Amino acid sequence: MWNSVSDDPHTLSPEGRCLNPPGDMSFYSDASTEDMSDELETLGWYHYDLSRHAAEALLLSNGTDGSYLLRNSNEGPGCFALSVRAKDSVKHFHVTRKDNAYAFGFNEFSTLQDFVNHFANQPLLGSDAGTLIVLKCPYPWRVEEPSIYESVRVHTAIQTGRTENDLVPTAPSLGTKEGYLVKQGAFVKNWKQRWFTLNRHELKYFKDNACVEPIRTLDLRACTAVQFDYSQDKVNCFCLVFPERTFYLCAKTGVEADEWIKILRWKMGLEFSRMRKRPQSMGS
Repeated sequence: MWNSVSDDPHTLSPEGRCLNPPGDMSFYSDASTEDMSDELETLGWYHYDLSRHAAEALLLSNGTDGSYLLRNSNEGPGCFALSVRAKDSVKHFHVTRKDNAYAFGFNEFSTLQDFVNHFANQPLLGSDAGTLIVLKCPYPWRVEEPSIYESVRVHTAIQTGRTENDLVPTAPSLGTKEGYLVKQGAFVKNWKQRWFTLNRHELKYFKDNACVEPIRTLDLRACTAVQFDYSQDKVNCFCLVFPERTFYLCAKTGVEADEWIKILRWKMGLEFSRMRKRPQSMGS
């Protein structure tokens, strides 16, 4: 267990940046970058360009204490962020990649496989703030950089004998949300309160929150736009545009409407990204 930054020559600043890395600081060539990017795509808990805020929402809403994910950092090529849930908060730590090696805390791993195997042993992570976190389970696969990174103070494996095969991601639905919204009818343009639930790519609405069967299920993969709407004689109104119909919904407050819009847009962006990467897995 390391309990001081000075125990290792790869000292980290309070922002988590390496102060005295060994050797040349220049990054690998474009060809090498592309190869290593392809390598990371095999990692089930690498979330690409997920922002800091989305990572926090994901881990706090659906993760458990010790859930973690890897995502791109805005620091530049070869820089990543490890986002970890620590009870009721999320901490962010730097991971850097140079040549064929991955550096995290005071450890450097010569291959991605070594890096993954290290996490399979559920290492203990400590920060300047005194927080101790056991990295228990990876959160499977896409939130803005934190203003301050914490530096690693303690980092050691507390379990041994585990392998990559022990990293079996089991996560609930991504970015769930529920609540009452007022919806405009399709034919009679009256407004009725309905209970809405958002689960993966499905937005369902019910007569109320006691009902089991939804009135209708909307597939967000077919939605083309989500935006505030000012055409209706209602405040805090937004709409979901589908090829066959536009749905008009109203929230109690502008803040609540904005929350729905943001998470629905994020869902649409996530689904688009998945379709682009794995088109064969999506239905028409």
